[in-house]
Amino acid sequence: VRLQVQNVEKPLYRGTFHCFQSIIKQESAFGLYKGIGSPMMGLTFINALVFGVQGNTLRALGKDTPLNQFLAGSAAGAIQCIICCPMELAKTRMQLQGTGEYKLKTKNYKNSLDCLIKIYQKEGLRGINRGMVSTFIRETPSFGFYFLTYDCMTRYLGCEAEDSYVIPKLLFSGGMSGIVSWLSTYPMDVIKSRLQADGVGGVTQYKGILDCVRKSYHEEGWRVFTRGLTSTLLRAFPVNAATFATVTVFLMYMKSEDNLPECEPAPVIHQPSSL
Repeated sequence: VRLQVQNVEKPLYRGTFHCFQSIIKQESAFGLYKGIGSPMMGLTFINALVFGVQGNTLRALGKDTPLNQFLAGSAAGAIQCIICCPMELAKTRMQLQGTGEYKLKTKNYKNSLDCLIKIYQKEGLRGINRGMVSTFIRETPSFGFYFLTYDCMTRYLGCEAEDSYVIPKLLFSGGMSGIVSWLSTYPMDVIKSRLQADGVGGVTQYKGILDCVRKSYHEEGWRVFTRGLTSTLLRAFPVNAATFATVTVFLMYMKSEDNLPECEPAPVIHQPSSL
């Protein structure tokens, strides 16, 4: 977020690792965890919603084809925007608060919930849904590629439940799914971050998505749309490797125990294997 929205005329960070070092030096290690409350509140519901919607949509479509995997994933991505957008707004505002300060001189928000409450009091529902359209444009195709890549990777690697290497294969498949999904729509993530950060400090720069795209490109060129990509991909692999592997192994276990006989594995439905 900080790399995506920093002022090009007076940049604070030269790149991912310089940003990492600067935050620790200027704000202590706790600075790396600013805004953590928002994801902790929202990610549980988001993942439950995403995997539930994807699985049910795929069953409703009938056939497990690459196109249906993409469509089911896209549907899941679109619906979870309802939670994702406010969550990321609070996260962005919290992460930008007190940039470069060891002890905050001015603290607008106590925590993520306080941040959303104050935004709502000042701007209403429209305020806490700032960036909703850009989030929708980013998440819909992104989750389509997310589930499609995972499905293709697990098929290609031959993930079998009895395979002794099934966990590493699932981790690799999940990690690559995360990378592909971020690469597919990353420029829109930059725009979303800029729109959600707009207005911090009382200065509003952008009228909307197209205005943000135009001004960002005019001031910084096409490279602006890759700002922060390295840190995003470094995060994407382990996070999504853990997410997909955990969900898949849990569903495999539940199915083997016959505790939930009516459930089908959501992320890897109708695989041509025991998985």
